[in-house]
Amino acid sequence: MNLRAVRFGPDATAAQIRAIAPPADEPATAVAEILRSVRARGDAAVRELTKQFDGTSLRDLRVPQAQLERARDSLHGGVRDGIEAAIANVRAAAEAQLRDPVAVELADGQRIEYVEVPVKRAAAYVPGGRAPYPSTVVMCAVSARVAGVDELAVCAPPGRQGRPDDVILAACALCGVGEVYAMGGAQAIAALAYGTESVEAVDVIVGPGNRYVQEAKRQLAAARVGIDGVAGPSELVAVATRGADPELLALDLLAQAEHGPDGLLALISPDANLLDDTEQVTVQLGEELASVHGAPLALVQAQDPEAAVRLADKLAPEHMELVGKEAESLASMVRCAGCLFVGVQAGVAFGDYVAGSNHVLPTGGAARFASGLSPATFRRRMARVSLPGEAATRLAPAGAALARAEGFPVHGESMERRA
Repeated sequence: MNLRAVRFGPDATAAQIRAIAPPADEPATAVAEILRSVRARGDAAVRELTKQFDGTSLRDLRVPQAQLERARDSLHGGVRDGIEAAIANVRAAAEAQLRDPVAVELADGQRIEYVEVPVKRAAAYVPGGRAPYPSTVVMCAVSARVAGVDELAVCAPPGRQGRPDDVILAACALCGVGEVYAMGGAQAIAALAYGTESVEAVDVIVGPGNRYVQEAKRQLAAARVGIDGVAGPSELVAVATRGADPELLALDLLAQAEHGPDGLLALISPDANLLDDTEQVTVQLGEELASVHGAPLALVQAQDPEAAVRLADKLAPEHMELVGKEAESLASMVRCAGCLFVGVQAGVAFGDYVAGSNHVLPTGGAARFASGLSPATFRRRMARVSLPGEAATRLAPAGAALARAEGFPVHGESMERRA
């Protein structure tokens, strides 16, 4: 690991800290061409692009149900137990987020009821580049099922064997997903959004992926399909105060570095000695761990614990950790984090797998305005309006006057005829 630690003083800004992460590539033009190709030529384009990018020749894009069942039945017991624990906890947390209809009766007698309606058809993209991610299957599939989605498809890049990794197929089977496609990259997003001979178009696409996948989601989100957000490299900002353990902090930072070298890692603390100790342990452990990729680490000395939290909040990271004696008291200050982990035992890795929270989270500062994946991602809030009794009579004069002021006299007559 080639860790690059950058020290900042109390005057550091969120922009300066974010600037230590390597700049992202701009794949917009290449992705636009992939989308056009899949829209025009369907399955044939997906197969050609899969051969080009994944080195795999495919006959069928959809994985047979028998392969899903074989993968499930051959799954190592410990991994299966882990997947099933994640399913149970994510489901329980997701079910707690469902909302009952809300109705309001207004002064003129009209009634408006707000109901949440699930989309009919959704898809989850599961990355398969550095390693298979069965946990992403769980996070996406369980949330969609709890939301009430009728039809759920999963796609993941095929390996050399011409299908996604068996642990991904097994996770799909355990989540009750039978519609699985061996395709990845921007071409998979295009197939799911536009539909092809083999793939029926979906209403919402969720899940992480590389820059090409995220750019495809961004380009298609304008009008073609709903998305959960545009995800970037993984991030962790830890705020540590007195009593924090440098070794645990180092492990949490290095765990995020396993996701790749282009994420954001930051430790903010008013304790200079804690910053020094954590840097030393992080560098030492990083050299010993083969799974850890080199990543920039910002070490920021804050004036006090409250200033540390304010700076972390401005970064609006994917993951934020509060560790130390003041952790519980500082938690209420946090407004902008994809997911907040409070206390020494609440390592971010639990949230990635079995805590029950969802690990598909906003990155790049998007936690200022965006939320993590949840049943709400797959549901639309719809208003049902009724005007019983004399409500139409009471509302029509005001409505007609407004309509005619905007140059829509037929709107006005439509309301007055009901008065």
